[in-house]
Amino acid sequence: MVGSISRRSFGFTFGATAVAAGSVLAQGDDKAAVPSGPVEAPFERDYDAPSFKPSWKKQQINRALAQDFVIYAHSDLDMVSKLLDREAGLLNAAIDWGGGDWETALGGASHMGRKDIVELLLSRGARIDLFCATMLGQLDAVKAFLTLQPTLIDAKGPHGFSLHFHAQVGGEASKATLAYLQSVKPIELKPIPFMQKKDKPTDAK
Repeated sequence: MVGSISRRSFGFTFGATAVAAGSVLAQGDDKAAVPSGPVEAPFERDYDAPSFKPSWKKQQINRALAQDFVIYAHSDLDMVSKLLDREAGLLNAAIDWGGGDWETALGGASHMGRKDIVELLLSRGARIDLFCATMLGQLDAVKAFLTLQPTLIDAKGPHGFSLHFHAQVGGEASKATLAYLQSVKPIELKPIPFMQKKDKPTDAK
């Protein structure tokens, strides 16, 4: 019969089609396998495990919730308050944005110069640190830390932001602190884009 397909040719055609389709699906799987979120670095102990074994009696706070909280702490006072009311344990939650770039809500609010959010977090019991104190212009505290450990002048906060940077975003309240830091280690102070935008006058209508 003209146009008929032998079992052998059908098998070959079907097999080739299946292989081609499988190849396309495999490529699709590779694309789908690309992580869209955080990936934990591989790790295997090459030392003795600690003798203490955590009991893990309580559930950990959800990572997405902690991540949202830290992000909102950069700019949204209402959402920070709302999420804290929902889960008080978020207060000192830290997120690793990759490569050990750890950040808390207080850290985010501090390097954005959001004193309103910082004050809320501190009122709830957040653990104040050197970077927050610098942004707030707490000169005596900053001097005490640097007297205790002078190398802290080069300390880096979340995303690598320096003490000088935190003093800059603190504005008028931290001018004396910035001057002190410059006296300890003068550096070139670069304009901060989001502060320029905030300070830019709006056109009168």
